[in-house]
Amino acid sequence: MHVLLYGGQVVSWKNERREELLFVTKKALWKPSKAVRGGIPIYFPQFANFGPLERHGFARNRLWSLDPSPSPLSPANNQSTVDLILRCTEDDLKAWPHRFELRLRISLSAGKLTLIPRVRNTDNKAFSFTFALRNYFSVSDISLICSEVRIEGLETLDYFDNLMQRQRYTEQADAITFDGEVVPSSQIDRVYLSTPTKIAIIDHEKKRTFVLRKEGMGDSAVWNPWDKKAKALPDMGDEDFKIMLCVDSAAIETPVTLKPLEEWKGRQELSAVSSSYCSGQLDPRKVLHGFS
Repeated sequence: MHVLLYGGQVVSWKNERREELLFVTKKALWKPSKAVRGGIPIYFPQFANFGPLERHGFARNRLWSLDPSPSPLSPANNQSTVDLILRCTEDDLKAWPHRFELRLRISLSAGKLTLIPRVRNTDNKAFSFTFALRNYFSVSDISLICSEVRIEGLETLDYFDNLMQRQRYTEQADAITFDGEVVPSSQIDRVYLSTPTKIAIIDHEKKRTFVLRKEGMGDSAVWNPWDKKAKALPDMGDEDFKIMLCVDSAAIETPVTLKPLEEWKGRQELSAVSSSYCSGQLDPRKVLHGFS
């Protein structure tokens, strides 16, 4: 695991075979004031342009610190843990006039990566915010006609389509799939609402299933820029869209409101399960409902 103090961002997570599980573009801008595209950036206090601040807020563009006095959380065995903290600066207060502390505990154990964000209101007045952990998963080529990458757990749910002026729709498919023949040159940018606590990203080609478990973050964003958008992004390679897929844990539709001294806590646990689902040996619905 590799974690940057800049942005408080996980940029590498590998399995026991030393295979990278997170995507980071080779064109990432590793310099101050620019977010690193990939890994798990933190969107706070605003998701996307759902408000007046810079896109996705400022937490991903700030230098965090090691937390010298992390609050006690439930003990865990056989975990490597780092605690980070971001406190507001005078520049932040000019853009967003609310004093806060944003803490992040990152824990690594066998096959699992857990992130626990906490926001504390240190001001004398209430404030509201939106939040997301954007997970850039490394996947096999989703642009192929026979692409075997799919997202299970979001079927029948309502979502905002950011490509359609945030119009609200209901997911009709049994799973979110990607097929270069059916949806050529088609990007996805959606916020699914009131999502379950478990979501599976199934990659038949790599015989791998990511299981995302979350608490305190009721929504999930799904994003892939596809070819035209990727070419327009200066910090993304033209072909990068083929091997990445973002599925986020988020609190977007209903902003979190904190009174003075109140604290919000979320939790996300990622696990990578080696599977032979392509030969029918793993039922993703069992993964989702905890039966395997």
